[in-house]
Amino acid sequence: MGLTLNPTAFRAWTQLCAGALSSARAEIDALNVFPVPDSDTGTNAYLTFVSGADAVSALGADVPFATLVKAYVDGLLTGAKGNTGVILSQLVRACFHDLDLEGGDVSADDVARSFVAASDAAWAAVGAPVEGTILSVAKAAAAGATESAAAGVDGRTVFGKAANAAREALARTPEQMELLARAGVVDAGGRALVVVLDATEQALTGRIPKPAPSSIPMPAVGVDLSADGPSYEVMYLLEADDDRIAGLRSALLPLGDSLVVVGGDRLWNVHVHVDDVGAAIEAGIAAGRPYRIAVTHFADQMARAPRSGRVVIAATTGEGLTALCQEAGAQTLEFTRDRPLTIAEMSASLRDAGADEVIVLPNNQRYVRQFEAAAQAARQDGIRVAVIPTHAQVQGLAALAVHDPGLGFDEVVVAMSSAAAHTQHGAVTIATEPGMTMVGPCEVGDVLGVVAGDFAVVGQDILAVAYEVIDRILSPAGEMLTVVMGEGAEGRIEESISEYLRTLRPDVDLVVYDGGQENYPLFIAVE
Repeated sequence: MGLTLNPTAFRAWTQLCAGALSSARAEIDALNVFPVPDSDTGTNAYLTFVSGADAVSALGADVPFATLVKAYVDGLLTGAKGNTGVILSQLVRACFHDLDLEGGDVSADDVARSFVAASDAAWAAVGAPVEGTILSVAKAAAAGATESAAAGVDGRTVFGKAANAAREALARTPEQMELLARAGVVDAGGRALVVVLDATEQALTGRIPKPAPSSIPMPAVGVDLSADGPSYEVMYLLEADDDRIAGLRSALLPLGDSLVVVGGDRLWNVHVHVDDVGAAIEAGIAAGRPYRIAVTHFADQMARAPRSGRVVIAATTGEGLTALCQEAGAQTLEFTRDRPLTIAEMSASLRDAGADEVIVLPNNQRYVRQFEAAAQAARQDGIRVAVIPTHAQVQGLAALAVHDPGLGFDEVVVAMSSAAAHTQHGAVTIATEPGMTMVGPCEVGDVLGVVAGDFAVVGQDILAVAYEVIDRILSPAGEMLTVVMGEGAEGRIEESISEYLRTLRPDVDLVVYDGGQENYPLFIAVE
């Protein structure tokens, strides 16, 4: 019985691979001692597969399967990070190259041939192949697939045998490379490939892969893992005719090590470790048009504190609101009307968070786009950032309430975004100058009611305006009313709102906080 390839299953598989690498990222980063101990192999593999998955997600629902696959392999190629990411992109590209992408069945022999083609392509792409690496794991998977296909089993079984052979080969990598044996770890790139194969086997057979260890493996204490080789990693995409690539490899090989050139059809990804950055780039210019050039100085990278975990950053105003957000586990950036946040402060907060996943709650409409600009720069440094468009402090509180560190990044971002979006919000403030609102003119000292960011009520009494705001935002489905008290909220505000709510909607719970925010006596929200 063959395997039938279809767009729906393929889309799900791209997300499953990215998710599996996300879960194993810290483990793989910790294994990273070869070729340079810069603790980024897991992150690079993850970012590579996210790039492929994003390319697929960007396509419509009715595109042909072959178009999906091309978008995916091109997304992997153009988004590949580091030595391992580049090799993984080539493995996947070669694996799909000769398969029937028009909806036909894939036989056991087809699966075996795709594994062999992938292994051969990866070995050919590396300038100086070394045993005990991802290449050894890929070769073992191909051998396992070929042996099982010859035994007459079906395609799913062939894949299971290949994945098992890869796991066994990974365990042998310390026997093949002395550096791994001295450090007491398996090869990081090989582990990344096993994670992808495990995820694929799960998609095909339902077998749940062995979970990542709860404790992160660390290289043996006292082992010298300092990089002994070229000082820079150079990567670029290259537009070049295929017949120019052999010359490019010949020009780059004497410059350093870890040379990998992958791709085809005039689109290539070039990776090399060198001391002479200029010469590496000039070789690309001689072959075609290099672009998206990235240069990493290993000394700087290894000196940088490793990133791990997830951080939520909330922009807050008022001591009480700041304390509430901190108690909920967020890092806070405080602002006032006289001292608004700058993009530099936003960028610094993302950079200095020390996490590889950051969720941002701007809590102010004008800050959403500014945080997005800061996030774009952070993403270039490999940090995964989600900016949830919270326009009010109370939306941020609602989002924080559902944050679960145990959930995956995508899942928790969806939950927090949903909580914020379903929070109806309003406020009460005092006019500091005459002006025109959507409900008419106001004078200095008038009490203004804000609903969903617009001035909707003009009055003279804080409580009376608060009641009108509550009436506007309290829908039949509302279950909880939150009131955050700020400067100017004096007297029996809390008791009066409680009595009003008992009369209006006794089924709705009331929660009151002391926010301490300036200019707004009340923030109001309904969840």
